[in-house]
Order: sequence, then structure tokens, then C-alpha cells
Amino acid sequence: MFNNMGIMKEYYTLSEVSDLLGKSKETLRRWDNNGKFPAVREPISNYRVYRRDQLSMFDELDFLFNPGHKDNKVEPENEYNVIELFAGAGGLAIGLEEAGLKCAALNEIDHWAAKTLRNNRPNWNVIEDDIKNINFKNYKNKIDVVTGGFPCQAFSYAGNKLGFKDARGTLFYEFARVVDEVKPLICVGENVRGLISHDNGRTLKGMVSILDELGYRVLDPKVLKAIFYKVPQKRERLVLVGIRKDIAVDFDYPKPYKKIYNLKDALKKGELYPSDVPKSPGTKYPKRKKEILEMVPPGGYWRDLPAETQKEYMMKSYYLGGGKTGMARRISWDEPSLTLTCSPAQKQTERCHPDETRPFTVKEYARIQTFPDKWDFAGSVNQQYKQIGNAVPVNLAKEIGYSIIKFLNGVYKSYPNLKRKNTLQ
Repeated sequence: MFNNMGIMKEYYTLSEVSDLLGKSKETLRRWDNNGKFPAVREPISNYRVYRRDQLSMFDELDFLFNPGHKDNKVEPENEYNVIELFAGAGGLAIGLEEAGLKCAALNEIDHWAAKTLRNNRPNWNVIEDDIKNINFKNYKNKIDVVTGGFPCQAFSYAGNKLGFKDARGTLFYEFARVVDEVKPLICVGENVRGLISHDNGRTLKGMVSILDELGYRVLDPKVLKAIFYKVPQKRERLVLVGIRKDIAVDFDYPKPYKKIYNLKDALKKGELYPSDVPKSPGTKYPKRKKEILEMVPPGGYWRDLPAETQKEYMMKSYYLGGGKTGMARRISWDEPSLTLTCSPAQKQTERCHPDETRPFTVKEYARIQTFPDKWDFAGSVNQQYKQIGNAVPVNLAKEIGYSIIKFLNGVYKSYPNLKRKNTLQ
């Protein structure tokens, strides 16, 4: 995004614009071909590039044209308490803690993820159980925030407007139930970007209507791109914020940073980490797969293989449509990682090390998700990959935490009597 002097560039490559907009390169090529968003051609290479002024048409890229801010950090003016549901291995919880929020309770059903939480934070109140079995009514009016990365499930609709009772049997119902029992000032749900289009948008619309029924004003959902929040990974999370209707204070999503960190920033000593990534276990490729991936250069994928090898590796996928850019994918040092999955060696979403022909190790995986090096994961190597792949990036969570703290500071200034209610016994 910047040249070596730190000055904004006048031209952006297809890859850079793909990262900025969260669109695939194939989509951008299609937009170019049909005139929706035409690229210009670089004189020597004839590659597609885009002038900086062309990007001004996208509201989400406004930060490229306005003076940047140095930090979203906000100091809490009171002690603020959080209950986190579906806590996983703690990516969201660590970030909120680093921002200055206090975890009053965390719920997680997966044994190894819960063990990870307990091992690293013995002082945290980790409730390892199915959320359906837990009553949170004793926390009513003592908790400022309820958060949770609830799994995305379709609802059965009983009319035009989905009600709270209609959502029973889904995990969002349990998230909403806890919000109703606790009555926090604000609730924050997070999920994959795909929730926007899930069941043709009906699922998200149903979630909004349920929180509205329970007394919460729901903001327009926001997709946050992790690469703009000090995370060296092209990951996106949808954030759903509900504010109690008796609270007339605005919530601002975290402002994006202009600087984008790459894989080198994750695994090497630098601004993100004070040392190179520590050694750790990791999975390996079968012999033939390793031989094939040896042919792929950093930043390359299956199209960089010889024609016959492409067919051998891709099999039926070779004849299907789509770019399939995750297959036989080797990440380069000078780009953010693609979104991590629960396994670093899935054929459709390959994540190969830039120099060594192997998947990322556990600690490399964790760094790409911006976990602290001292955060250790319980269970088998496969269990550890799963925990990390499912997590919210810690640095993104911290930025969300700052927005929550800014909101809560405003609430307690406007409603000072709330302080007397907010004491955990």
C-alpha cells in the first residue's frame, strides 16, 4: 500500500485491491471486463493496476484518503466485566483482556479448548459445559458486556417476523437467552462474513429481530477485515452489536489502520513480535504432495504447476469452474496469509510455508492469528490447529475491545447510577 518512503502509492496492484475490498481476483477481473470497475494496464508488464483515485468510490476505503489515526486505544475509566460465550481457545477473550476488560465468566463446551483457557488463565472462571445447561441469572445487572461467536444456524420461520421462541434449538437462541438473563449494556456477536447471505439473509434478519424483541437496538452489522487491524492475515469477521434501548450512547466500530502486516511480520522479529517464531510441532505432507508443492513458488498456487501435474493434483476440481486459488497455495513472505482454517493442509485451502515445503507449525499458526507466544494450546496437534483456526485474531479482538471501552466510558458518564449495580459478588 505504501512505497519504501511510507508515502501512499498512486497505483495499486490487482492483488492489493483484492485485499482492500475483500473480493477475489477473479471478481475484479470480471468487473474489469464488463466495465463495472475498469483497471488500467501497467505499461511494461501489461498487468492490471488501479489508480488511487479509482478507489474513492468505495466507502470502506475512506481511510486511504483521510489522515490516518495513530491508535484506537482507550483507557477504561471503570472496571468493566464481560461474559464470553463459545469462548474457544481464547482469541477474543485475550484481546478484550489486553484492551482492559475483565472476564467474569467464559463458557466453552469443547474440552481441549476449555483446558487451554484454564491452563493459561487459572484465575478465569471457565465453565466447561453445554450452554443449554447453564443459567446466568445471578449475573443480572452486574455485567457490562456479553460476547460470543455463536455458530451460524438457520431458523424455522413461523411468520414474517422471527420471535425469540421461534429460534429455540439454535445456538443463537442460547446467546440471546443469556443476553436476556444478564441484561448487559451491550452485546457483541461475531461470525463469519457468510452470515450476511446465509439463508438469503433471513438468518441475520432473524437475529436482529430477536435482539430487538429483547430490548436491544441493533446496529448495522459490520464486516471487519483483520488486515486493517494489525493482523497479518486476510480474515474477515462479521460483528453484530446490540445496545440496550435505555442507553442513548453511540458505539463506534474501530477505525482501520493504514499499515498492513505481512507473513514476515508474523514469523520474524519485528513490530508484531520481539523475536522469531519459536519452534513447535506441526503436521507434514505425504511424499507425493510434497514433491508437487516443491514446484510452487512463494505466492503461487496450482496454476504454477506443469499442466499434467495440475490435472494429477486437482483431479475432478481441474475441470470445475472458479479460481480455486487456495489449492496448492504457498504463501509468500511479503503478503498477509490467507485465512487460516482448522487444518493447515486441507486440499482446498492449502497454506504452505514460503521457504520450506510443509504446512505452518502450531506456533506459526498462532502467530498469524496474533496469539501471544506464551499462550499454549492443549490437546493433540490436530486439536491445537482446530482451536487456533476457529479463533478470532487477538489483535482484531483488542481493537473491538477498545471500541467497547470507549462506549462504556460514555455510558457511565451519562448514567452514573449504573456504577452501583455493576459489582460482582
